[in-house]
Amino acid sequence: MDELAQLTQLCRRLGAPTDAQAETMARQLQKRADQLAAERGLTRVAAMEHLLTLMAHGRRGETPPGFEPSPPAPPSE
Repeated sequence: MDELAQLTQLCRRLGAPTDAQAETMARQLQKRADQLAAERGLTRVAAMEHLLTLMAHGRRGETPPGFEPSPPAPPSE
């Protein structure tokens, strides 16, 4: 099974409503992993691992490390 098929299957299990949407999501993951690898000097495997970790946190409704919201600003008077 190739990477696209594996990612499509994963996206489907994570809640993509259709096979077509799961494949679109998988292709977007592949494209973003390539972009991150180029932008940040990561290996493609490390970039994909990062994206899949973000997906797993999001699926569980968690805020991934590094994405915590900043505290609200005090009210101005």
